[in-house]
Amino acid sequence: MKLISSFLEELKNNNNREWFQQNKFRYDEAKAEFEAFTNILIVDISKFDNEIKNISSKDCLFRIYNDIRFAKNKPPYKSNFGAHISKNGKNSGNSGYYLHIEPDNCFLAGGIYMPMPDKLKLIRQEIYYNIEEFNSILSENKFKKYFNEIDGEKLKRVPKDFPADFAGSELLKYKSYTALYSIPNKKIFSADLKDTILEIFETMAPLNHFINRALYSSIE
Repeated sequence: MKLISSFLEELKNNNNREWFQQNKFRYDEAKAEFEAFTNILIVDISKFDNEIKNISSKDCLFRIYNDIRFAKNKPPYKSNFGAHISKNGKNSGNSGYYLHIEPDNCFLAGGIYMPMPDKLKLIRQEIYYNIEEFNSILSENKFKKYFNEIDGEKLKRVPKDFPADFAGSELLKYKSYTALYSIPNKKIFSADLKDTILEIFETMAPLNHFINRALYSSIE
């Protein structure tokens, strides 16, 4: 991660086109390092999640270029590398495994972020009809070790399609269903970084499977 961290640290302080063009070769080197690392993760994730197959890092990596067409004072480049490893890749809309590398803000995430209303309704329905299973996922000791249940914004009231007195009503209020884990800065350069990431991703797997089952059951 040294090439990645060094490049992003300097980009953060020099986020302009002139600097980026002068250091494009460093970006290419850092990107290649991130692609290689992501490909390794894909192979290892597929060992505990058989939905992760027939994809490569190119299907998972987000572009570093910001869309500045309609934004004022937005820097031209992101200050992070990100990869969303999921069935059919980052644009699939599926629940998956997200890796975010950024100076002083590295984290892992699982689940699905701000899904479209139709998908959000499917997830809530799955929780409603399988609340015991969903609670068991969130209450697993290993899950609780790394995550504080579900992260994200919530509605003030229970969605109108569900009874307000439902025992798991608080879980239906979420707008996203994600689990986040912050990676300490010192861990980024440790020899066991990959093993740590994989352990945490494997802990996320039941949440991803639950959400994806909700999304695909309507298709099947």
